[in-house]
Amino acid sequence: MAPPFGWWAKGGHKGTPVVVKMENPNWSMVELEAPSEDDFLTRNSPTDPRGKARGKNAKQLTWVLLLKAHRAAGCLTSIASTLASLGPAIRRRVASRRTDTENSSSFENRTVRTGFYTCIKLFLCLSLLLLGFEIAAYYKGWHHFVASEHQFKYIITVSFGVKDVFEWLYSHWVLIRVGFIAPPLQLLANVCIVLFLTQSLDRLILCLCCLWIRFKKIKPIPKEDAVAALENGFFPMVLVQIPMCNEKEVYQHSIAAMCKLEWPRSKILIQVLDDSDDPITQLLIQEEVLKWQQEGANIVYQHRQIRDGYKAGNLKSAMRCNYVKDYEFVAIFDADFQPTTDFLKRTIPHFKDKEDLGLVQARWSFVNKEENLLTRLQNINLSFHFEVEQQVNGVLINFFGFNGTAGVWRIKALEDSGGWLERTTVEDMDIAVRAHLQGWKFIFLNDVECQCELPESYEAYRKQQHRWHSGPMQLFRLCLPDIIHAKISVWKKFNLIFLFFLLRKLILPFYSFTLFCIILPMTMFIPEAELPAWVVCYVPATMSFLNILPAPKSFPFIVPYLLFENTMSVTKFNAMISGLFQLGNAYEWVVTKKSGRSSESDLVSLVEEDSKHQFRGSEPGLNEIEADVLQEQKVRKKKHNRIYTKELTLAFLLLMASARSLLSMQGIHFYFLLFQGITFLVVGLDLIGEQVS
Repeated sequence: MAPPFGWWAKGGHKGTPVVVKMENPNWSMVELEAPSEDDFLTRNSPTDPRGKARGKNAKQLTWVLLLKAHRAAGCLTSIASTLASLGPAIRRRVASRRTDTENSSSFENRTVRTGFYTCIKLFLCLSLLLLGFEIAAYYKGWHHFVASEHQFKYIITVSFGVKDVFEWLYSHWVLIRVGFIAPPLQLLANVCIVLFLTQSLDRLILCLCCLWIRFKKIKPIPKEDAVAALENGFFPMVLVQIPMCNEKEVYQHSIAAMCKLEWPRSKILIQVLDDSDDPITQLLIQEEVLKWQQEGANIVYQHRQIRDGYKAGNLKSAMRCNYVKDYEFVAIFDADFQPTTDFLKRTIPHFKDKEDLGLVQARWSFVNKEENLLTRLQNINLSFHFEVEQQVNGVLINFFGFNGTAGVWRIKALEDSGGWLERTTVEDMDIAVRAHLQGWKFIFLNDVECQCELPESYEAYRKQQHRWHSGPMQLFRLCLPDIIHAKISVWKKFNLIFLFFLLRKLILPFYSFTLFCIILPMTMFIPEAELPAWVVCYVPATMSFLNILPAPKSFPFIVPYLLFENTMSVTKFNAMISGLFQLGNAYEWVVTKKSGRSSESDLVSLVEEDSKHQFRGSEPGLNEIEADVLQEQKVRKKKHNRIYTKELTLAFLLLMASARSLLSMQGIHFYFLLFQGITFLVVGLDLIGEQVS
């Protein structure tokens, strides 16, 4: 709608119309064409023949204010509808009685899970008992007992001078906590605070280095003769590998993206390395490969009969082919990755005249980063990882962990480092560390992006994080002797052992879980041990602010991000312990579930490609199967949200600790524990991420 505005215009001046399109009656606005800056600013122009200032357009300002009010009303409506839907969702979770301990995959060791969960339950029961004691003591006026020497003697006198059993029990509890529990708890808290500050200092230094890189505009630039060589038709031999396993949601676009890479067909070979155990998926992928072969693409399909070693075994098997010796570089892409057509032209030239360069890594971008709250929070984490960690390490020390995809390796570097090994679940980090020990250098290209997909359900994200935090601890145990005896500088050994493994892979999940999920609630019941307000609030808020800088559009989610990261520390801590001590199924590989968003985002082009690549001789019934799979991508599969027992138990623990903090009137501690407990409750009930009706 556009309001009439000509009748109030003066001197022939007309204001800029305000155009609003309503999507539905809930006041959700799709487009707003606001007045221009000139319509609101008062300015005196020497060239104005009338010599009069142009004032604000009051009518248009009124319209803008009304529209902003409508937007706020729509926001409140959406919040109200979301809150109203929580009740039925929670009832469904409880009624289904499906938890993460029932029919759970073996990605998490049963012994570790059971023992860990038992400890949390015992802690919860003890805290519930202590909360009852503290509430009773509060109403009886005993809550002022603290650990000073004078009051300590008073407690002893009281404990032996009264006959009330409850008072006797409480006074002795105060004696026990003052003399035996508070000192070791305070010591553990101080150790975690030191670790927290050390890790925060590391993060601050990384951010400052990133700002310096941006200010100096430092970035890897290929030599001009390398770019000119491509323009003159000199192209090295490149092998492109697509490892996949039951990836029927995303395989079509992945294969299509590789076949569209701008590189001479005689100089490129695409290997589709299919580890699928589903016969229908195998047929579909073979059909797709045949289509592109008919179009002239140099692409082959390879399937293993014995699927040992997961992704590492798949890549290792592919590198054993005789024709690999004819190729100089290998580009690796997971099944949900879609590089731009000029990807090789922007990465391969960096290898020119750099014989010690082993890897060129591109950053990831995400097609579904705004799908739900879970994907938004993941985008914050990964944006910091690429923009800050990878870029700084690449510029300053020419080393970082290979991300397993969207990277180009010099095949000689892979062979010199021992090739792919199946000894851990992080084969990408393994090959990167071994290549670094052999003297190979890495380059990270922050301006070259490759689209991929984020896990949309908490279940899939949880399994992915378990593998990502269990694998590095497995690798640390295995490669520590090699790092110590390697012929590299002391600084590089320090960087690998302390910064790369200990500080960022072990210490981070340890202090995050121990400090904020265990020690903080314990200090509410044992007030003689304290955590300062700056540890609970100010430093974490500052670190979250630094984390969110590479994704500035995510600033409204800074508080949910802080709380969710603490919630994920339970999974990360459990995975770290499992990998460090090689417990149970720590070596199990679980493929991250894809939702097919990358395919849905370009459904029109997919249909065009299908019609373009139709050919005679297709296997009977295969086209019908493919149509069924495409239809399946449009319809959400039947699945169940689960209840996560550890997260739910910790939710009740933190909420009880927040109730206890009310008795001592600790403002910041109360709010942190309250909101952190609510976050655990939301995650424990699987209300974050993909929801199934």
